[in-house]
Amino acid sequence: MLLIKNGFIVKGENELEEIDILVDNDVIVKMEKNIKADAKVIDAKGCLVMPGAVDVHVHFREPGFVNKETIKTGTESSAKGGFTAVMPMPNLNPCPDNYENLKKEMDIIEKDAVIDCYPYGTVTVAEADKQMADIEAMAPYVKAITDDGRGVNNLEILEHACRIAKKFNLVVASHAEDNFYKYAPEGEFVAVRREIEIAKRTGVKYHFCHMSTKESFDAIRQARKEGYKNITCEITPHHLVLSEDMIKDGNWKMNPPLRSKANMKATIEALLDGTADMIACDHAPHTEEEKSREYDKCPNGIIGIETSLPIIYTEFVKTGLISYKKFLDLTVYNPNRVFNLGTRDLKVGEIADIAILDIENPHTYTKEEILSKGKNSPFIGNTYYGFTKYTIKNGKAIYKK
Repeated sequence: MLLIKNGFIVKGENELEEIDILVDNDVIVKMEKNIKADAKVIDAKGCLVMPGAVDVHVHFREPGFVNKETIKTGTESSAKGGFTAVMPMPNLNPCPDNYENLKKEMDIIEKDAVIDCYPYGTVTVAEADKQMADIEAMAPYVKAITDDGRGVNNLEILEHACRIAKKFNLVVASHAEDNFYKYAPEGEFVAVRREIEIAKRTGVKYHFCHMSTKESFDAIRQARKEGYKNITCEITPHHLVLSEDMIKDGNWKMNPPLRSKANMKATIEALLDGTADMIACDHAPHTEEEKSREYDKCPNGIIGIETSLPIIYTEFVKTGLISYKKFLDLTVYNPNRVFNLGTRDLKVGEIADIAILDIENPHTYTKEEILSKGKNSPFIGNTYYGFTKYTIKNGKAIYKK
């Protein structure tokens, strides 16, 4: 048995209550004050005890690019960040565009993952935007499909894929990017506007990844006002706290790129008003050699799974901009709901997937502590509250600070 003592859990909208949690095997069996039991004790004094967090947008690079990351290192890094469930993106080699290729990834996940991994299938073959992937064959094994990293500009294929996805209750996750405008703000919101029309026509669950412009959020708000509740979106920690005038080197380069301060403000507004359904970090590891090149010649992407919760906690919860309940909605409950990942909660009878965050003691993030193979973070050297002290998966501590 495992006994978590002296920790705070979220009660109501914005209150914390000190309570003990007793775990037997992999299940929460008791939640009361001052539990006494013959169990291994974790002292969570000064910590927020929450359900393990969920990130629907990570890149673990395996199979195909194991010099950047592996399922093992990616999930260990996720556990360090307080996550017990993630969804790895399909820009891999081979690309999971059919069952055979998907199974190669699933076999590695089965063997090496220390947390739950729900892989994406692709929308098009090799994410090449020319031929639809074998979505029907993959449907029993995935929760969602996407051509992340590139986006789908062949709208005829996209609409057909949406109709198949709806048939199998899959989410279509969009890297919205118009090929003409590419990385410019228009590249995002032009694609968002036209894809919303496809989502309306097909009725599919349509999710926009890493939104970063005011016009995109306005379009999503309008669709919601019109009653299209199946249209959802995520935002990243980096688009909430960084802007283009802060760029120093390749560790500030990602796609979508850092935007203007006005768009950063619009992203914050989307967080506060509920337009953004969830936080997703777009964890994208690269080698140090790649990221040390000139800015224009280095690849897009930063790591973020280890700093996501501390950034959101420090910048938005601790400052009072969002409530504790909203923090859990953004990082646990909404990702689970939108992507049909089941329930995760701190309740008697639930599986003990738990993150314990130190919310009283600040910590400065260092390169040396990073568990990801990638060290490409613009947040190295920054100090935050809410770093993970323990992560528990199925009743067992899989990370300890």
